[in-house]
Amino acid sequence: MNRPAIRARNLVVEYGTRRVLDNVDVDITEGSLSVIIGPNACGKSTLLRALARMLLSRSGSIELFGRPIEGESRKSIARQLSMLPQSPSAPEGIVVEDLVARGRYPHQGLLRQWSKQDEIAVEEAMAAANVLELRERDVSALSGGQRQRVWIAMTLAQQTPIVLLDEPTTYLDLSHQLDVLDLARDLQAAGKTVVVVLHELNLAFRYASEVIVMREGGIVVQGRPEDVVSAALIEDVYSVSCQVVQDPESGTPLVVPKERSLTGR
Repeated sequence: MNRPAIRARNLVVEYGTRRVLDNVDVDITEGSLSVIIGPNACGKSTLLRALARMLLSRSGSIELFGRPIEGESRKSIARQLSMLPQSPSAPEGIVVEDLVARGRYPHQGLLRQWSKQDEIAVEEAMAAANVLELRERDVSALSGGQRQRVWIAMTLAQQTPIVLLDEPTTYLDLSHQLDVLDLARDLQAAGKTVVVVLHELNLAFRYASEVIVMREGGIVVQGRPEDVVSAALIEDVYSVSCQVVQDPESGTPLVVPKERSLTGR
């Protein structure tokens, strides 16, 4: 069995007096495609940001490949783990290629400047995210879906063994959602550990090697979709009555909500 790429224990995160993550324990298996799901405001994005040390926890511990993340420099963490946050913002006037190149920042230093390796990494990242034809375009002039793919390219240019994607299908139509999730699966097939926050349950169950189901700042269950997903789970977590059947294309769980009346649930 593969070791955890990320291990968190007793993780507590608070916003002011509000506790958002409450003693969370989670293992992200090395080489997995883990998808975090749950209702709005249950702590999905907070968990991802805490794992990336973009948000400091009040208490608890996090390890990357068995080593405590506390005490690691930002650049050291950024060479192991890259993250695409929700709604990132680009500097005014920057073009696509220059923004993607910023993903190489963790690999730069006083003794290591821009190299052919960096150039290749940027080119490969733009190709993977299908934005090569946009390379000279101003990022602010792009559509929401195009901008999202550019941010994904910047994340890939970092060339880390762990990739965290917070709602990467936002602003994308179905075809481009599938493109992004196919890319996530390709990254997993190449040996990377990928963690994705998604709202689309059926896409989550189709692509995930394991799902992490959250509610009210805690983890309800974690495991393979076919092992943990049930109608009872969906009703408990989302307060939605449904049937769970087998997806005829993938064989994974498929949630079919029951019709709601006009007068009640």
